[in-house]
Amino acid sequence: MQNHLSEQEIVRRDNLQAMRDLGIDPYPAATFEVNAKSKEIKANFKEGDSTYQEVCLAGRLMSRRIMGKASFAEIQDSDGRIQLYVSRDDICPGENKDLYNKVFKKLLDFGDFIGVKGYAFYTRVGECSIHVTELTILSKSLKPLPIVKVDAEGNTYDEFTDPEARYRMRYVDMVVNPEVREVFRKRTKMYTSMREYLDEKGYLEVETPILQPLYGGAAARPFKTHHNTLDMTLYMRIANELYLKRLIVGGYDGVYEFSKDFRNEGMSRFHNPEFTQIELYVAYKDYEWMMNLVEEMVEKVALDLHGTTEVQVGDNVINFKRPWKRFTMYEAIEHFTGVDISEMNEEELVKTAKELHVPVDATMGKGKLIDEIFGEKCEHLLIQPTFITDYPVEMSPLAKKHRSKPGLVERFEAVCNAKEICNSFSELNDPIDQRERFESQLELGKRGDDEAMVLDEDFLRSLEFGMPPTAGLGIGMDRLAMIMTNQDSIQDVLFFPQMKPENKDA
Repeated sequence: MQNHLSEQEIVRRDNLQAMRDLGIDPYPAATFEVNAKSKEIKANFKEGDSTYQEVCLAGRLMSRRIMGKASFAEIQDSDGRIQLYVSRDDICPGENKDLYNKVFKKLLDFGDFIGVKGYAFYTRVGECSIHVTELTILSKSLKPLPIVKVDAEGNTYDEFTDPEARYRMRYVDMVVNPEVREVFRKRTKMYTSMREYLDEKGYLEVETPILQPLYGGAAARPFKTHHNTLDMTLYMRIANELYLKRLIVGGYDGVYEFSKDFRNEGMSRFHNPEFTQIELYVAYKDYEWMMNLVEEMVEKVALDLHGTTEVQVGDNVINFKRPWKRFTMYEAIEHFTGVDISEMNEEELVKTAKELHVPVDATMGKGKLIDEIFGEKCEHLLIQPTFITDYPVEMSPLAKKHRSKPGLVERFEAVCNAKEICNSFSELNDPIDQRERFESQLELGKRGDDEAMVLDEDFLRSLEFGMPPTAGLGIGMDRLAMIMTNQDSIQDVLFFPQMKPENKDA
C-alpha cells in the first residue's frame, strides 16, 4: 500500500501512528481560539510591556533548533512568522517530561499545524519571540513542504519556483511563497474599491445566468453542455451584456456585475478559458461619459492599493492619474504605421495588412482586418493607459453608430501595459439596426468565422419595448489585477488557473 510513498512520507505516517499510540489525536475536533497574529505582535510588542502576555497563536511549524531541554522553533500563521521558545519543563511538566522528547523532538514535522499559548518577550539577540507555556497539535502534515534552504555562501536550494507545480498546487505555493497571498489580497481589495465606487453612485450589483440558451455579448467561441430535464443545449456565458441591457429596459438606471465568463479559446499568459469581468450599464449616458468614469474609478483603485497613482509593472512605471491619452482607432494605426486606412475597402485592407506583414485569412471581414492591423502594429506600443476610440462599425455589432462620423461607432477600449483592459460602447438601442448587425454577423459565421455573434430574438424583443440611451462597460479583472499587482501572467492572479491533465507517470 505504501510503495508509492517517498521515504519522508513513510516517516511522517509512522510519526502519525506513534502519536496515536501515545493517546494524542493528531486531528482533534476542537476549537483553538486565536487572539493574536505574528505580524501584529512583532510590530507592536515592546520590552517591558504588559501586552501580549497571554497570547494564543496557531499555524504551521516551519523550523526547529533543538538544544537539550529547550528549543527554538518558528511558526507561520496567515500574517507571517514568529519565533517560539519551547522549554520541556513548561510544556511537559512533572511526569510528562518524556513527552517532550517523544513528541516535540521526534514526532512533530515541518508543516504540522500547532497551536501555542504563551507570552511575548525579546531574546538576548533582540528577536521578538513567544515563550510557549502550552502546545497543542492541531493537524499532522503527511507530505513534506518544499522548504527553502540557504547555505553559508547564500545559495538558495529547494525553492518552489516551477510554474506548473506552483499553479497546480497553489495550496503549497502559498505556504512556501507567502508573498503570493499578498497578490490575492490586493486583488480582493481591487474588487472592494470598485464596489465602493459604484455603490456610492447608486448602481445596483446584480447576478445574471451563467448557463444560457444562446451565447452573446461578445465575439468568442462558447463551451456548451446539455440539460437533461429540458433536453436542450445550453452554453456557458461568454459575456453578460445582453442580460444586463434587459435590466436597463426593465427600469434600472445603473446595474453592474462581477461575472465569471467562459470562452473556448487558446491559452496564453493573457488568456484563461475561465475569467472575470465587471460589466456596467448606465442609462442616459454615452461613451464619452463612460471614459471619464473609467479614468476616475481606476485611478481610485491605484490609490487604494498603492497610495499613489504610479504603479510599477515590470520595467515600467504606469501612471493612472487622469486624464489619459486618447487616439481614435484610425489615428492610432496611422500614428504607429504611417498608413491611413480610414477610407480603405476590404480588398485594400487585405493588401495593406500583407504589406505590413500582418497575418490574414479569407474568413476575415473588414472589421477583423482592422482589428488585426491594430493588434499587430499598435497595441504592444501602448504602455501608459490610453483610450482607443471610434471603431469601424464592422467591428462592433452592439455599439451605436457614431453621431458625426459615418462608418464608425461610439466605442472605446482602454489599453495599458500593451493589452486591452476594458471595452465600452454607447449601446445600440435601435432594434432594427441591431437586427441588421446580427444578420451581418450570421453572414460572417457562414464564411467560417466561428467567433461571430448569433442572433438573439429575445434580446431584440426587449429592445423593441424600448431601451433608453445607455453607456456600457466591460473591464477584464484578471488583466487589471496583473497590472495592479505587477504580475507577468494571468495564471499568477488566478488561484486555480486551468491546467492540462497532470502526467502521473512523469
